[in-house]
Amino acid sequence: MSILVTGIAGFIGSHVARVLLERGEQIIGIDNFSDYYDVNLKKNRLKVLENFDNFTFHNVDISNIVSVENIYKKYTFNKVCHLAAQAGVRYSLEAPMEYINTNIVGHTNILECCRNYNVKNIVYASSSSVYGGNTKVPFSVKDRVDNPVSLYAATKRADELISYTYHHLYDLNTIGLRFFTVYGPWGRPDMATWIFTKKIINKEPIDVYNNGNMERDFTYIDDIVAGTISVLDSINKEGLKLSKVYNIGNNKPENLLSFISVIENYLNIKAIKKFKPIQPGDVIKTYADISDIKNDFNFLPTTSIKEGVPKFIDWYKLYHKL
Repeated sequence: MSILVTGIAGFIGSHVARVLLERGEQIIGIDNFSDYYDVNLKKNRLKVLENFDNFTFHNVDISNIVSVENIYKKYTFNKVCHLAAQAGVRYSLEAPMEYINTNIVGHTNILECCRNYNVKNIVYASSSSVYGGNTKVPFSVKDRVDNPVSLYAATKRADELISYTYHHLYDLNTIGLRFFTVYGPWGRPDMATWIFTKKIINKEPIDVYNNGNMERDFTYIDDIVAGTISVLDSINKEGLKLSKVYNIGNNKPENLLSFISVIENYLNIKAIKKFKPIQPGDVIKTYADISDIKNDFNFLPTTSIKEGVPKFIDWYKLYHKL
């Protein structure tokens, strides 16, 4: 038996796969090397995984049902960790069809192949973005999430609904993880930690939206990986049929200016800040209520931004040979 990991050259996917490989799991990874951001970064993540004998990779676009089905025909899986997605709130305003094709068509293709090839257990990536402009904090999985403020958020909520339908109709176990602002080594160049670090080092101005009056539940990658694998290990352990979503975050929102100051202090460089209004699709605050995932899977994040941000910066300097 193997575990299929989609989006394996991505930020979260590559980290999850590495930990699974290190403990001896047989991993089949798929990715299509989307050029949404630097493809070389994705290829370098993959090089780390290719050092393991228990790893096999295929270049597959999940929006192509024939390509996905060929993987299911070739291998036998007992679980799928589905992390492939078109990410990014702001880019969804520019390229909506990328989100429809990958996040909705691709997600449905994965579920359809699970149904047809008797794979009963799927853990998949959702997003804190589904909470939209929710002002009740912390965000709870019991809150209504039918007012998304970006197309990205709408596609991730659609994934949750489609997953429940497949559970209801075909007895698939589906668990969605609503990730909250993940950061750390090998992170994405379109996210704040990377952008701020790069520009502060280069003494370039950074854009600070909503005049800095924003808060994010920044979650370090190791905590995300630990939570994801705990869910993957436990899904259907008791033989129960289930379809649920969980928040997976740090449970501690940080003010954007405070987050920037951690980067400034570690680099010992003052940022040049350009204050700007809030952008379309952005939300002012994210804050994860993690009581459900804590109770069901013993998830407890342990990494503060004062620990996590320096680890990212050290990796960033090493990666760029600074």
